[in-house]
Amino acid sequence: MTTSPPAAAAASPPIELRAWRQFVAVAEELHFGRAAQRLHMTQPPVTQAIAQIERALGVRLFDRTRRRVAMTPAGEALLPDVRELLARAQALPARARAAAAGEVGRVRLAFVSTVGFERLPTWVREFHAEQPGVALELVEATGDVQLEAFARGEIDAGLMLHSPGQAPASLASLAVSVEPLVLAMPAQHPLARARAPALGQLLEQPLVMFPRRILPSLHDAVLALYQRHGRVPRIAQEAIQMQTIVNLVWGGLGMAWVPQSVTSFRRAGVVYRPAADFVADTAGTARRRASSSIDFPACETSLVWPAGDIAPALVRFVEFVRGRSR
Repeated sequence: MTTSPPAAAAASPPIELRAWRQFVAVAEELHFGRAAQRLHMTQPPVTQAIAQIERALGVRLFDRTRRRVAMTPAGEALLPDVRELLARAQALPARARAAAAGEVGRVRLAFVSTVGFERLPTWVREFHAEQPGVALELVEATGDVQLEAFARGEIDAGLMLHSPGQAPASLASLAVSVEPLVLAMPAQHPLARARAPALGQLLEQPLVMFPRRILPSLHDAVLALYQRHGRVPRIAQEAIQMQTIVNLVWGGLGMAWVPQSVTSFRRAGVVYRPAADFVADTAGTARRRASSSIDFPACETSLVWPAGDIAPALVRFVEFVRGRSR
């Protein structure tokens, strides 16, 4: 005789994994006695466990008669999910050990646009190959936005641009690279076509500049260059992203000091001139290369993260970057 559907309890206790294992054994054996033998148990506890599950769910999982046991549609539908649940539970200890070793997890990484041209795509590919269990969640953000995100706990690490040695003191940091600034110029500008443009003339040109709030140390370093030569920069336009700055140079709004890595962003109608191309006026009419007499600004990219104890997955990423930075 087929048993009637059980009534669901108003507030059933959670079903233990042991009971789910007994459910799988009965489902696979379709015999309570054989399921009990397989689990090295007597039959009554197995029968009680199935009854407990059915009461908790309010549905019948097995049709039971004196001659046979068969799964109901509800039991058949539930079986794959229960098998997955047990497999995931069995994998938890190994996953916990892997997480403690930094082999699984995630790193929420913010980055400035300059590292997105070449360095970051290569690192993402290589890090994934070395640590496939650690997910890198990337978000492009300027330095000021990164500092706010750190304060809110929204990111784990950041690749930030600043003047050499001027990484935020509140964060742990690792210098990734140091590069000079170059001058982005409209290709049709007479000084862009000059073989050796005079620095004094260049410093008088309109300037497309990033706001001080996003790169204060580098902004100040550029202004200091003008001040050392008795000039006040003519800032014609401010922009945040380096690609936007280069596009505004192409549009004829002015020239722009940008990190050398930005030269990877090829824009027809824009040329990049390094400091070695410039000459500076000296006493009388003699002229010499500016690069030999002028302290041109440079910029540094650093990986930054909160000081103190950090997650093992982040430790792995920091060591990965350290190895690449050497």
